[in-house]
Amino acid sequence: MGSDQTAGGTTRGATKAWLHGIAELLLAGPQYRRSGTIRLRVTEDGFATVTQPETSYSDGTVTSGDTRIPLGALTYAEIGERLGCEAGAPEGLYQDGSGAKPNDVPAPNEAAALELVTALSRGDQALRLLAPNTTPVLWPEHFDVSVTLDEVNYGVSPGDGYLDEPYMYVGPRTPPAGAFWNAPFGAARPLAATVEEAAEFFAEGRRLIARG
Repeated sequence: MGSDQTAGGTTRGATKAWLHGIAELLLAGPQYRRSGTIRLRVTEDGFATVTQPETSYSDGTVTSGDTRIPLGALTYAEIGERLGCEAGAPEGLYQDGSGAKPNDVPAPNEAAALELVTALSRGDQALRLLAPNTTPVLWPEHFDVSVTLDEVNYGVSPGDGYLDEPYMYVGPRTPPAGAFWNAPFGAARPLAATVEEAAEFFAEGRRLIARG
């Protein structure tokens, strides 16, 4: 892929896979092995662990303490070694994931990466408007940010096999009847342009579920 490609199509898909790999192999895996949790958090311009080791991604760089590693030349394993951890996914917790291997070289496209982390940040903010007392989680398995309220999942995905662009979703165990519920797992829409519009989508789903 050349640097002149846009932030869509294969560039976005490849960048999403690399960011997913970073979240899984360099953040969630080492955090799970050290602290017993795979939960991650969205930051303003990227994502980070929630406990030790304190590691984050933003602006094409993985950072842990005073160590900053620009992406594009090193494998996940080499990055992990420089960060002082073993690169690898959490073991024995789920079957799906990024598909990234320690010897792969993550090289996110700058424009595509900005688009995707902005989508996750918008989703995180919208979920906090929906449920101010609940902390959204960035899950490394599917690389989506979500909250669960009354056994209903609300979240934002940067894109996956269902829809290859950032989208917001509401996933009840059993979706009610009606046009709102347009996806096999509930409801999904391309991510709204504003935090407030995304929050309203979540709120509408919650209202419809409450009505039954």
